[in-house]
Amino acid sequence: MALLALALGVGVYFGKFRRRAVTFPGQHPAAPEFSLKGLNGESVDLNAFRGKVVLLDFWATWCDPCREEIPRFVELQNEFGKQGLQIVGISMDDDPQPVRDFYRQVRMNYPVAMGDAKTGGLYGGVLGVPIAFMIGRDGLIYAKHVGATSFTTFDDEVTALLQIPASPGLNPVPEVTPRLAQFTCCVNPDVDICRGDRGVGNPPPACASFLHLE
Repeated sequence: MALLALALGVGVYFGKFRRRAVTFPGQHPAAPEFSLKGLNGESVDLNAFRGKVVLLDFWATWCDPCREEIPRFVELQNEFGKQGLQIVGISMDDDPQPVRDFYRQVRMNYPVAMGDAKTGGLYGGVLGVPIAFMIGRDGLIYAKHVGATSFTTFDDEVTALLQIPASPGLNPVPEVTPRLAQFTCCVNPDVDICRGDRGVGNPPPACASFLHLE
C-alpha cells in the first residue's frame, strides 16, 4: 500500500490519541504545493485554494478514525465554506473505487484526490492516518494534527484562521489555539515524546516550538 502499507502490506492508522504540534507566529512553514488527480479526473491543485483557509486531510477508507471524522468535515465545510474554508482530502488508498463509494455514501462536499508516497513525503511523510494540516489564507501551515482530533479543536482553529488576511502583516495574527493547556518546549514537535521544559498557558518566546497535548 502506498507508503502506508509498510513492508508487511498492512495499513496503519492512529487511534484516539490526540496530539497537536504548533509553531509560533513568524515560523510557520509554507504548505508544499501539489497537483493531484481527483476522483472524477479533475485536477486538485493546492495553489488554486490560495486565499482560503485549507484543512488538508490525509485519510483512507480502511481507517476507522478517518471514516468517523469525515462526516464532521462535511458539516464543517457546510458551516464555514462561504466564509473561506476549503477542506481538501487526500486518500492514501491504493484503489480509487472504494474511495468513490465512500465519497457518495457520506455525500462528501469537498474535493478528494488520490495521494501517494511522494505526496506524503512533501508533508514530512505520512506513516499513518488520519493526519490533518491547518493552512492559513497566506499559504502557511499553522497546525498539524496526528490521529483522531476533537471536532471542537478544528472548529476553533478554523474560526481563528479565517480572521488572518491572505497578505501577511495587514492585521495582527489572532491566537490560533486560544485554549492552551500544558505545553512542552521542544526542538522537534513531531516526535512521540518531546522532552523539555513544561508549563501551563502560553509557552515562553524561548521555545522554538512546542507540543500541545490534549
